[in-house]
Amino acid sequence: MTTKLGVVMDPIGEINFHKDSTLAMLLAASKRGWDLYYMEQGDLFLEDGRCHARLAQLDIRADENDWFSLSDTHTAPLDKLDVILMRKDPPVDMEFIYTTFLLERAAAHGTLVVNKPAAIRNANEKLYTAWFPQCGPPTRVSRDIRILKSFLAEHGDIIVKPLDGMGGMSVFRIQQDDPNLNVILETITGNGTISTMAQRYIPEITEGDKRILMINGEPFPQALARIPASGETRGNLAAGAKGAGIDLSDRDLWICTQVGPALRAQGLLFVGLDIIGDYLTEINVTSPTCIRELDKLYNADIAGQLMDVIDTQLQA
Repeated sequence: MTTKLGVVMDPIGEINFHKDSTLAMLLAASKRGWDLYYMEQGDLFLEDGRCHARLAQLDIRADENDWFSLSDTHTAPLDKLDVILMRKDPPVDMEFIYTTFLLERAAAHGTLVVNKPAAIRNANEKLYTAWFPQCGPPTRVSRDIRILKSFLAEHGDIIVKPLDGMGGMSVFRIQQDDPNLNVILETITGNGTISTMAQRYIPEITEGDKRILMINGEPFPQALARIPASGETRGNLAAGAKGAGIDLSDRDLWICTQVGPALRAQGLLFVGLDIIGDYLTEINVTSPTCIRELDKLYNADIAGQLMDVIDTQLQA
């Protein structure tokens, strides 16, 4: 029987054909002859404890000028699908959280959801590093400006960032003599009402913010080092960084062994680790990217590897 795969994502017509990792996953599933179904957050609804959605059958193509077509929509329970990819981009706002609850009802009726909805809720991409303190730089999380200032006084050069951002949004580097110190901390904490992460600045950012892709707790053997643009401290492609492929170091592999079993145990099948120098800085579980870049650099098929793992779990 043909595998039925659904995807929850942002509007497919607005994605970047050359960079989108969700598209890579859909192309890999299509190569296997799987039936594909498309939905956005607003298409999901709950009725008597069962999750339904307006679904459109999706035809996907490796054509940058015409990469998809959709059928007319129909309504069906999501547990009629074998697997659902939850690939909605952050922010992880309350609508995102509500969507994970709805998808959890589909999972309760037997559908495999990647990544597992409860695990997405539990693993905030910034905060989850605290479960692996042996891997990360000195870190402090608070909404109290005095506590953040004391962290700066201790380390002299820090990064502060919101807990719900992506793509380098609102990431600031602050040094002890920064004349904008007060206004940065007031802004990023909402005048002491929003918890914020501070990490000691890692000078090796100039060599790149390494993205390591983990499939069922195992790393792809190369990383994409996202090297900041001139005058930038953010190693994010969305902020102008350039990507370069590098082999994983012994320290990178050690970090993967520390984190991987926990990811596997929680049903986080596809995750992106961010490592700067020797330090784990983020664990991306919502909609990790960089498949297309690494595939191109290493003639790989990372999404295909993910589909193999999904197929194995479906057959179990």
